[in-house]
Amino acid sequence: MDTPAQPGFPPLPSEPPEPTKNRTNAIILGSAAAIIAAVVATGVIVVQSNNDDSPPPATAATNALADTAAAEPEPEPTYSELAAGSFTIKLRTTERQCFGSAGCNMTVEPRLSYLGLTEDIDPDAIYEITYEIRGSESGPVIETAELSDRSSLNFTPTVLSTASASSKVSVEITDVTVQGQ
Repeated sequence: MDTPAQPGFPPLPSEPPEPTKNRTNAIILGSAAAIIAAVVATGVIVVQSNNDDSPPPATAATNALADTAAAEPEPEPTYSELAAGSFTIKLRTTERQCFGSAGCNMTVEPRLSYLGLTEDIDPDAIYEITYEIRGSESGPVIETAELSDRSSLNFTPTVLSTASASSKVSVEITDVTVQGQ
């Protein structure tokens, strides 16, 4: 039996390959052309509208808002009026030296807490907060702290002498004023 001779190249496929790659490229090129045409058309419309002497509608609306804003000044911000009841105060002991039954020498500093929102405090005002410390051997001590920038408290530490180590020291805010008023 004779076998037929093998051809020198592979057999051709029975169906030609689909031209999907060419179709995809055509779709991409067509989409790009449409986008470029839309951008050019938009540019032409914008250039023509800018050559008009009348302002575009957006500018007219903006000018109307600006005129309204200029006619009505912004309201001044309002701040709470601070009083002694606007704060709580405690004393922080920073130094203490006791001498048995002879009493103690101590240094205290005020620790204030505002009972409202800090946004209610005028940031440009300086508040003088007067407080009275009781429990000192020589009688009540009156001090003043200054509150500025809503949170900066300036004060001088207070040195006290108590009659004994068991003496209680207390503090109370007596007045709050705005500096210069």
